Amino acid sequence: MSAEDLIKQLKKDEKTIFKGWDFSYIESRLVQEEPPWDYFNKAKKLLKNSKSVLDMATGGGELFSKFAPFNIKAVAIEGYPPNVPIAKNLLEPLGVKVLEANEVEKLPFQNNEFDLILNRHGGINKKSVKEIYRVQSKHGLFLTQQIDGDNFRDLINKFGKNPKWEQNTLENVKNQMIKQGFKIIEFDEWTGKIIFKDVGALVYLLKAVPWLVDDFSVDKYLSKLEELHKKIKIQEELSYTAKRFYILAQK
Repeated sequence: MSAEDLIKQLKKDEKTIFKGWDFSYIESRLVQEEPPWDYFNKAKKLLKNSKSVLDMATGGGELFSKFAPFNIKAVAIEGYPPNVPIAKNLLEPLGVKVLEANEVEKLPFQNNEFDLILNRHGGINKKSVKEIYRVQSKHGLFLTQQIDGDNFRDLINKFGKNPKWEQNTLENVKNQMIKQGFKIIEFDEWTGKIIFKDVGALVYLLKAVPWLVDDFSVDKYLSKLEELHKKIKIQEELSYTAKRFYILAQK
């Protein structure tokens, strides 16, 4: 690939529209290792015994929709405005009420409203833990899978940046939840890899997830991208460190 063709491809990947939380555009161009636990199956089992569920930070509703049909009270919230209509179009025909709400702010619900709360990769902090506890019914269950604060550190450092939520670790979140009154039932953490087969796939990811490198653009980081392209020609891939953890807790 010539330098001109490389830039043309990177620009194309940069401009490609990202909607909801759908990475199918680069699905064949990267390999994402997965944790040993199965969040989907854990949530599905919990739903069987639930009468009311809240899905926090639902994105475009892509994952939550897979739990249909919903024969219980089901609500989803999303704080990123462009994702809200996408989630509504997907989830509301399935019987899910979708609201625009930030998962780390005051939640628009009554006390003790949900016996099951799900949070896959949504924000967690002291305030949100307090709000989750408030809207959770007595003995209700909270399942979350989180992106560890050290996730992609080696990738982010390549662009002269540091992770923004370094405090988001299993121990910190567990301690916040225990202090709030939750009983921790299960937990685990995992370190794996994300592998890019071409630099354009990396460009797409960095544009889709802007908090990784908040000033990212192909123009600004072209020399770095060209350097990574040369590296991938030799190694045939670029590999970086992914980190996840999950917690199942009870009020």
